Amino acid sequence: MIDLFGIEIELALIIIPIIYIVVGVIVFKILKRLFLKVIERKNLKASQKQRVRTLMTLIVNIIKYLIIIFVVLAIVSIWGINVKSILTGLGIGTAIIGLAFKDLATDLIAGFTIITEGEYELGDTIEVDGFMGEVVFIGLRTTRIRDFKGATKIIANHYMDNIINYSVNNSLAVVDISIAYECSEELIEKTFDNIFKKLNGKVPHAVGDLELWGVNELADSAVVYRVVVETEPMQQYVVQRYLRKELKKGLDEAKVKIPYNQIEVHNGK
Repeated sequence: MIDLFGIEIELALIIIPIIYIVVGVIVFKILKRLFLKVIERKNLKASQKQRVRTLMTLIVNIIKYLIIIFVVLAIVSIWGINVKSILTGLGIGTAIIGLAFKDLATDLIAGFTIITEGEYELGDTIEVDGFMGEVVFIGLRTTRIRDFKGATKIIANHYMDNIINYSVNNSLAVVDISIAYECSEELIEKTFDNIFKKLNGKVPHAVGDLELWGVNELADSAVVYRVVVETEPMQQYVVQRYLRKELKKGLDEAKVKIPYNQIEVHNGK
């Protein structure tokens, strides 16, 4: 027994709670270090590491609060406080908090589902309610999407239900080229074939060979041919710009005429 401010207190009532706290801290640090080692050892992509790290953060936080609850309950039970009454009170309090923060709880559950199921990842291009952009942040409560202009939209996770993910499958680059009617079919096909031989395997972000799909339109002053190639997800626009430049260069070298609108002015005489 010790006398503290005139009150006699058993030494065990002080020492044992300290031991509980120290043990709780040690257990938490060991578990946290184990989880971090699991992430470091796995050979994962950057996006996968981010998802695993987010999950680990969630699990570590849950473990931390569970350890705190257990340590607190163990200490108060040593001090002779009725733990059952505390648990009953916690149950009522949790119900009240749950009703007050229903949307927050829904967001957390939705965020956990998004992370575990991999509906989309960092760097993916997605569309939500007409807003299209790159996923720059995935949290347990919100997701942030940035469009090509730099505008960032923050969306609560429980609203992320109608999603179009453009990064799941490869895209298709489509380029329409107008050729003069007077050019022969044989010359056009031979020219495209020669251009394709030079470009195949050298087009940035292309994952296949160039294909000529033939005549796509008979326009007023030209025959429109369609050229396509499969690309990495959301890289079709980059590839299309590259192809337009290279196709024009190849057609010019082959003396294949690409028509353009002309205005003829006649003298009234």
